Formats: sequence, C-alpha cells, structure tokens
Amino acid sequence: MPSIRLLSPRLANQIAAGEVVERPASVVKELVENALDAGGDRVEVEVEQGGVKLIRVRDNGCGIAENDLPLALSRHATSKIASLDDLESVASLGFRGEALASISSVSRLALTSKTEGCEAASKVEVEGREMDARISPAAHPVGTTVEVRDLFFNTPARRKFLRTEKTEFNHVEECVRRQALSRFDAGFTLRHNQRVVHNLRPADSVLDKERRIAALCGQKFIDSAVVIDAEATGLRLWGWVALPTFSRSQADLQYFFVNGRVIRDRLVAHAVRQAYRDVLYNNRHPAFVLYLEVDPATVDVNVHPTKHEVRFRDGRLVHDFIFRTLHKALADVRPDDHFRGAVAQSFGRETAGQGEVAGAGSGYGSQQPWNGQPTIPSAGEHAPASGFGGQSAPQQEWRASDQMAFYNSLGGGGVSGPQESVSFGATAAAPLDQSSGEGSNEEPPLGYAIAQLHGIYVLAQSSAGMIVVDMHAAHERITYERMKRALAEQDLKSQPLLVPLSLAVSQKEAALAETHGDNLQQLGLQIERIGPETLAIRQVPALLRGADTEQLVRDVLSDLIEHGQSDRVEAVTHELLGTMACHGSVRANRQLTVPEMNSLLRDMEATERSGQCNHGRPTWTLVTLGELDKLFLRGR
Repeated sequence: MPSIRLLSPRLANQIAAGEVVERPASVVKELVENALDAGGDRVEVEVEQGGVKLIRVRDNGCGIAENDLPLALSRHATSKIASLDDLESVASLGFRGEALASISSVSRLALTSKTEGCEAASKVEVEGREMDARISPAAHPVGTTVEVRDLFFNTPARRKFLRTEKTEFNHVEECVRRQALSRFDAGFTLRHNQRVVHNLRPADSVLDKERRIAALCGQKFIDSAVVIDAEATGLRLWGWVALPTFSRSQADLQYFFVNGRVIRDRLVAHAVRQAYRDVLYNNRHPAFVLYLEVDPATVDVNVHPTKHEVRFRDGRLVHDFIFRTLHKALADVRPDDHFRGAVAQSFGRETAGQGEVAGAGSGYGSQQPWNGQPTIPSAGEHAPASGFGGQSAPQQEWRASDQMAFYNSLGGGGVSGPQESVSFGATAAAPLDQSSGEGSNEEPPLGYAIAQLHGIYVLAQSSAGMIVVDMHAAHERITYERMKRALAEQDLKSQPLLVPLSLAVSQKEAALAETHGDNLQQLGLQIERIGPETLAIRQVPALLRGADTEQLVRDVLSDLIEHGQSDRVEAVTHELLGTMACHGSVRANRQLTVPEMNSLLRDMEATERSGQCNHGRPTWTLVTLGELDKLFLRGR
C-alpha cells in the first residue's frame, strides 16, 4: 500500500478543474458570474474558435486591488463569504473560491484590473504548469478583464473530448443567454471570431425586458407568453410562460432562476409539468422564463460544484406554490389572450390598406364593408353553399345525464348541483344577442359564426380575421371542465373492495403508507400495513374501481418518496373524465344552426383552458386579415 501524502497544489487544482471546468462554456459561466458579483452592469464576452483558443470577459465592476491579485488565483480564496453564517445565506453567484484557480491550472490566464481611486491598473499572469503569478503594471479602466487562452493545453486527454467549434460556441452562447436572462439590469455583448452575436443593453422597463427575451428566446415566444407575478408566504414567482399552443419537441426553452441563479431542479420541473398536464399534447414540453425569489436562508445553493442544483428547506411549499400559480394562470387564459399579438398586428396596418380591404372597389361585388357587427342569418336562411343543404339542423341539446348517471352508480350519493347542459349556453331557437350588455357593441373575442365546414369546423369572423374552430375538440374541453367542476363539488367517494388486495412492498414504502394514511384517505385510498413489507388495500376511489389498483398504489407511493405528495389519483380520475367527455361531446357531421355555433363560441370564451382539448390538441386557430391579404397578394 503506498504511503499517504498531500497532493501538490497544481494537481489539486487540476482535480478541482475536472469538476468546475468541463468545457469553454464552464469558464464563461464562472467569469461572467464573477463580473456580475463585482457589480458590473456591462459585461463583454469575446471568444475565438468556440472558446478553445481565447475567452475574454471584461466588466466595469469594482475591480480587484493589486495586493489581492495573486490571492484571487489561489484555491479557496474569495471576498464573498467570511463565516458559516454567510454560507448559510449566500446572496452572490460565486462563493467557493475555486473557479479562477481551477481555470488557471488548465490554461494560460491573464487578469487585469483596476479599482476606483487607483492611479494605474495591474495585471497578473499564470500558466497551468508552473502556477507562478507574475504581476506587472497595465492600462485598464475601472473594472476587470480576464483572458483565458489555450484551454486544456496541458491536459490533452481533456481537450480531445471537446466537440466541434460550432458545438462549443453554442454552449457558450447558451451560457451567455442564461446570464442575460437572469440580470436585466446589466448589458451583455457576445463576440465570436470578431463577429458580434449579441449586443444587449440594460433593460429597465417591462417593454425592454420583453424585447430582450424576444431577442434571446424568439419573438414568437414572447407573443405567446402569459405574464406571471404572484406572491405568497415569503415567495414570489414572476416571469413569462408560453401558452400550450407554443409547446416544444424538446425541453430547450425552459429557464428557471432562483434568486438570480439559473437552476435545473426536479421539484420545479415536476410542478411545471403538473400545471401543464391538462393542456399539453403528448411528448411536448412547455416553454417558460420564470424567476423565483425566496429568502436566501431557506435555499441551499452549495449542493453541487457547478451550482446548477439547489435544495429548498421546504420543498413541498415551493412545489405547491409554483404549481398553483401556473395552474391558475393557464386556467385564466381566454381566447382573446391567445391572439392578442395577432390582433395587434392586424390593426397595425396602414389606414389606406384597411380602406382597400373594405372598399367597394375590392372586387367582392355587393359585399358590404366589415363594421364589427355581421349579419347573422336565421336558422332557415342557410344557402346550400353553407354546407347545410338548405335545411336547418334539428334543435338538440347534449346534456350530462349519462355522465351524471355514471357518477351516481359509482359514488352512491349523486352529484350535488343541477344537471346542467354540457354543451351550449344558448338554445337553437333563441336569437343571438350580439352585444355584451345594454347599449354595448363590443365584439366577443371569437367573433360570430358564419358557417360550418364539412360538419367538422365552425367558421367565424371577427375584426381580427377568420377563426376556425374544431367543434368536437372545443365541445370536449367544455364538457370536461364542467364534469371536473361537478366532481369537485362532492368529496371523492371510496368503494370498499370485497376482498382486500395484498401488496408486497419495501419496508420504506410500507412505513411511508403508514405515515401518510390520512393523506391517502383523502385520495380515496384506504391502505393498512399488515406486515413489515406487506400492505392491504381495502378501499379505492369509486370512479377508479376498474383501474389497475396495484400499479396505482405503487405509483402513488413512488411519488410520495420523490416529491412528498402525489397527484396520481387525480391524474387517473381526470383521464377517465376526459374519455367520458370525448364520448359525450358533439360528433363530426352533426349539423349545427348558426345560433348553436355562436353559443359554442360563447361557451369557449367562458371556459378554462378552452384553447386545447383534453388531449392537448388546439381547439381553434386564427387567420388574420394580414395573412389573408398575403395569400391573395392584396395591396401589391
């Protein structure tokens, strides 16, 4: 057995570099964080060959005194914490004191800095092999510039694992993007091979912040985003979440910041995914830029060398707060929120263009100009061209009687409240009231129906353009939301099993089931521990008596272990309601009268999450007047 000995400082730094410096983007992250911690409001990043040849980060922060320059490159040297109390309430981005020492051990590093009131700047240089600091005078404004050249020049085994120049620069750009999203009060510049990629000025107003997000995340994201700002029990969540219609095939547009630090946390990811569960299509990912502000003493940021992970003191409180905030925000979205940006673009055209569209000389014959109040034909006025064959559709209503009977047969106590129609709020025989109130000419968000296409789509017109509605998908969402409300008005009823189901589990799962017995009872599950590794399932939710009970319980216990809570019962229940709503909704080829179609539109405007059906598919789309003009080359 070899004797035990202390590692040399150079080897210790290179080992630390293996944790901190993975690729050029890791260096950029550490240096930009130092620049922001120094109070800089202008950060310039310049890289060459993807960052392998050169990384230069310049800031206008407070700078480093000449006497502190050699110490700044030593291990575990920092000005950001001084005691255990500081570590338990970290307010800065960097605090370990390892970054510069680790970076300098695998590169050729030069640091130039000047403090306020100092006559001249100073420069310190080190190389990975010798690690001897050389100090010399230099010319530099107040602030700091760090140059990192020839990354991994003395560790070829690490260098050969780097990817192509384009790939490495993409990681650098992503790093700068995250930092720019985290600090709106600072300006950022990114150059690659002498070419400016980003030049972002400080953003103080909400409009400037949205412009920065549009520059970094795309204009379509900000046009489809819902603004979030909520506070509760010492927590604040604010930012932007995209509507479900702006979903992604990958989780590549998800930015979450805790006290200005970008993190990727399973607890946060689960809360967001749960909030989007009812409105997101299968295998799609939501997009968001969110900021969580908490007391630094309630979050531990010292759980990972790269500081990408955090640990909350009360994770369940944070999870519930994030879920409730996003769930409510998405539920409150109405159709006018979906196409507010499109409406603005539609009305942004010049007045002359508007006149041409509505003018008598537009080639539309005797069509009258659009004035916001279309003439709605009565049920008997449909022409054959409308798809109704010249006959009005028979008056019909779709009610929840079948679903309510299903509830009653399983729940045993019936559903409280009236058995309201699951479909349209207005009857087919009633004339459509096109005003929102007495003396009001306000146009509803989804406009007014004018026709039905192939027995599947409802066509409506508004001042924004043409709206196409999938009537089955829209009615399915309306039915589903009403069924959820009806179920929420009564307690989730349990049904005893004729023969209790015995389930073999681990001791940890058995103890968890015993500890959370009351919580499981609220979910409609009565589970008793009858042995060290055996559970007896005695009652299950009445609605789920046909489900795979064993798998359901195992999933619930798994969620309790990982997240401290479970929404499996609710998820399976809602899945069943979604299936029932699908079968209970209006089917294709059902001919609707115009008043019926307008009643469907009004119900959509009043229903939560009406932009998507239960499976996440969109229920309607808007084709703006501007888009129609482009199709027909109008104005050219």
